[in-house]
Amino acid sequence: MWHFAMSVFLIELYGHNLLLTAVFGLVVAGSVLIFGVLIGDWIDRKPRNKVAHASLFTQNASVTACCIVLMLVFSYKREMEQIWHGWFTVACYAAVITLAALANLAGTALTITIQRDWIVSLTGDNRGQLAGMNAAVRRLDQVINIFAPLSVGQVMAWASHVIGCGFILGWNLVSLLVEFLFLSRVYQLVPQLAVKPQQQTGRHFLERHQEAVNIQGEIHSWEMTDGLTNKPRTLEIPKDHKTTPEREQATTTGFLLCLQNTRRLLRTCREGWEAYCRQTVFLAGLGLAFLYMTVLGFDCITTGYAYTQGIGGSLLSILTALSALSGLMGTILFTRLRELYGLVTTGIISSWLHIGCLMLCVFSVFAPGSPFDPAVFSLPLSKNSSNYELLNEDQVHVYPFERNLNQPILPDKKKRSSIHWTNSTVLFEGQQDPEQPESYISIILLFSGVILARIGLWSFDLTVTQLLQENIPEAERGAVNGVQCSLNYLMDLIHFVLVMLAPRPQQFGVLVFISILFVTTGHVLYFVYARKCKIKNAPVKKTARKGSWSPLT
Repeated sequence: MWHFAMSVFLIELYGHNLLLTAVFGLVVAGSVLIFGVLIGDWIDRKPRNKVAHASLFTQNASVTACCIVLMLVFSYKREMEQIWHGWFTVACYAAVITLAALANLAGTALTITIQRDWIVSLTGDNRGQLAGMNAAVRRLDQVINIFAPLSVGQVMAWASHVIGCGFILGWNLVSLLVEFLFLSRVYQLVPQLAVKPQQQTGRHFLERHQEAVNIQGEIHSWEMTDGLTNKPRTLEIPKDHKTTPEREQATTTGFLLCLQNTRRLLRTCREGWEAYCRQTVFLAGLGLAFLYMTVLGFDCITTGYAYTQGIGGSLLSILTALSALSGLMGTILFTRLRELYGLVTTGIISSWLHIGCLMLCVFSVFAPGSPFDPAVFSLPLSKNSSNYELLNEDQVHVYPFERNLNQPILPDKKKRSSIHWTNSTVLFEGQQDPEQPESYISIILLFSGVILARIGLWSFDLTVTQLLQENIPEAERGAVNGVQCSLNYLMDLIHFVLVMLAPRPQQFGVLVFISILFVTTGHVLYFVYARKCKIKNAPVKKTARKGSWSPLT
């Protein structure tokens, strides 16, 4: 609900321009990329209940504060634009994006805690139960992704954006209490959640404890001597000296603490990446991350491209529902394939299914009705060129500078427009209707491939998720999964950057080719991992009792 509403709010705040939405996506992806390892390390070091409660409270508090700021901006936007020559509005935009990024970081920590740690502890060594619980959680996510945008969309359609923010704020406060009670109850009912093996005896804990002792020793030595001359502090200092020894000592101690903390954070990041790379499922996790670099998903990019090709809001909502149903089928397929062929083989089948369905997207680039035009990548600047008219047809809004160069560039009030809702799909008033393509064969092939590919995609995602759950040591689950989240967001960040470099519908075909390349590379990495697993488990199968057979897991 919140992610969907946030995109809509940012678009509404900045008119037809997608600048705020792009900045929001980059900040969110960049924050997880930078802090993902640190979040995972924090999860490993702290008790499970404190991590879950702190993450839940931080996430809901950030969303609540963000809703309050948005309500103020929507209610008093014209007045705010007159304060500080418009910079107060920019500060509000920055606050909204910062709070949303903080909420996403807390949500990432909560996801790692519940889906990558708690579930494994709840199921124990029962791999079948673990697979069923993973699939059930993913089904709930798919169902919520259908109904949550519809609910908040209807509130905004029949009321206003201010009321929509209030609805999310109220829902957030109620859900905070309910989730807090549920998490506390589960923690009480499952005693093994209170136990974290090697939490106080692991190698990394001992190293960090020794490092903390060394830091305290260094600080103590600086307190006993002058940090600049290394002479005892009992020496007399001239009265005309401008800086007192106490201030000099505090400055030196503070600088030393800052330097040591920076070293510790960098060391934590390095250890997290090293732990990730030495995992036996490293190639499988890396392959999953490569799948995030794609434009062939039901996000704002695919939806926007479909709208430029003459697909209306009602049809897009139907396609979104079909995509969710396809994802549900993927979770069912995963449980069935795992029972029949084992976990690793399930990933192989899911990979081929995913790649095969995406081939329809490749065919759509050359099918009738496709706007693909490679010549658009070499647009001359001359007005006499044949491509000059193409630039005008893109309808790119350029906002002129104001006379005051110290004033931020805000959208022209005449270009702002209200948002119409058609089955939770955003359409802009005043925007010219997209030209109808000569044929719908291309767009039909594209969305057929995207929708069908989600069956294999979700099955593959569940496969790699369970491989990570089963093979990562309990003491390193947080750090390794934090690195995995960082890799996922890195690929997502690259995907946004590529779209910004090639934003026109005529260039979408190149983005499709690049996406297929990354997806194929990801699955090839998984094939290499599966091959290693088969070679490793081959001697075990040969020594097994004759007549007995167990699937490769």
